[in-house]
Amino acid sequence: MKKAYSLFFCFLVLFVGTKVFSQNQVAHTQNNIDTPTLKIEETLSRYLQFNSTSGQEKEAGEWLKALCKEKGLFVTEMGQENGNYNFSASLYPLSKKLPNIILLNHIDVVPEGDLEKWEFPPYSGTITDTEVWGRGAFDNKGNGIMQLFSILDLKAKYKDTQLPYNITFLAVSVEETQGDGGAKFVVKNYLEELNPAMVIGEGAPGLIGILDPESTTPLFGISVAHKRALWIELELSIKTFGHGSVSPKSYVTKDMNEALHRVLKKKSKVVFNDLNVEFLKQLGAIEKGFTGWVLKHPKLFKWALTSKLREKEELFALFSNTITCTGVHSEGDAINVIPSKVTATLDCRLLPYESSEQFLSDLRKKLKNDAIQISIKENMPGVTPSDTESIYYKSIEKALLTMYPKSDIISTLLPNFNDVGAFRLFNVPGYAITPVILSRAYLEKIHNENERVPIEILEKGKDSYAAMIVEILNSSAVL
Repeated sequence: MKKAYSLFFCFLVLFVGTKVFSQNQVAHTQNNIDTPTLKIEETLSRYLQFNSTSGQEKEAGEWLKALCKEKGLFVTEMGQENGNYNFSASLYPLSKKLPNIILLNHIDVVPEGDLEKWEFPPYSGTITDTEVWGRGAFDNKGNGIMQLFSILDLKAKYKDTQLPYNITFLAVSVEETQGDGGAKFVVKNYLEELNPAMVIGEGAPGLIGILDPESTTPLFGISVAHKRALWIELELSIKTFGHGSVSPKSYVTKDMNEALHRVLKKKSKVVFNDLNVEFLKQLGAIEKGFTGWVLKHPKLFKWALTSKLREKEELFALFSNTITCTGVHSEGDAINVIPSKVTATLDCRLLPYESSEQFLSDLRKKLKNDAIQISIKENMPGVTPSDTESIYYKSIEKALLTMYPKSDIISTLLPNFNDVGAFRLFNVPGYAITPVILSRAYLEKIHNENERVPIEILEKGKDSYAAMIVEILNSSAVL
């Protein structure tokens, strides 16, 4: 079981999170590039030269949109300002109302972090002999460029064929901050126009040596579901002595801290459902020996697996409803004044199929303080996990096996919400996967200084996205 722990840890690194710039490597940047003649790495380099931190997407989006138009795609604007800059670029006009295969990506990136720690400037788009450097090189500009080039390849491949599907590149904003713009705005206002049959969005890449350090077999995890957010604010008001020199038996900061302690010290229950049980069974099919046999029978060995699951928070998050205290705030700044009101915020994440009402009822019991008011700041609706028996999942799986022979593929769920989830909320099948193999060293740079990607994965990723779509087209039995 110990080997299996690192699997999900590596998956999570993708979604959570110098010295004087070196002249020792052969490198170049380009500021004015003739886009029609670009190679894939040069296109990514130019895209990386725009600082598109969440809320500042417009300039990068305008460049990307112009590139799509140059390449003959049909562009539909879906928000044109910072914090809500989104557009689709499709093989056919959306007005044709064809069922749509959507490749979803986001323009925004996280802040660059400590500039002194970057070997090359974060917005230089530096290309070395082997890598492309910059904030967003993988998350998510690299992914977006691979998607775009795959659609352009398909455009050339099927130029004389009327396809049964439209194929759309959908670029959105504020994914990293999950603001009200971006994918949320698009699905609220343009879902009917997009007419999505399915969505493929960013997910974990293929990883090697996860279950067995000696193995050279890539492991891909296709996300078919996500936990949903239930964000809560607790508020407690008590009128007491105001001066800190007198310590009342009951006052807000003391009582709130005691209530929070009661909640947070209690171990979350292990919840086995169809999704996470299947996750363990798939790991068991890959794992050998007695450990593999145990994993293939998780309910039978729940008593043994529970303690092992608790040892790794990132894995345990797939088997529990989690509560994380993200802030405690009180009125006033004076250290010698007892506040009359204190608030606390809880980031709760519920597994699929779990009831918000039951969760809140259990939380109230754990607090053991009826004076604490509970208000809900966000309560995402439950969603149905995307089907692993659909032609879409099977096509993704088949394409990955074609592009990466002898790889292992499993379905999984994520503890966090991303833009694919925005479509799942509207019952659109959504699958999260990045069809490249990436080493742990590169994963650790995502949301960190010195983010970069190997040039060699860009062509492979582009071809893999195209292979997925071709498999869907073939499976439709229309061509």
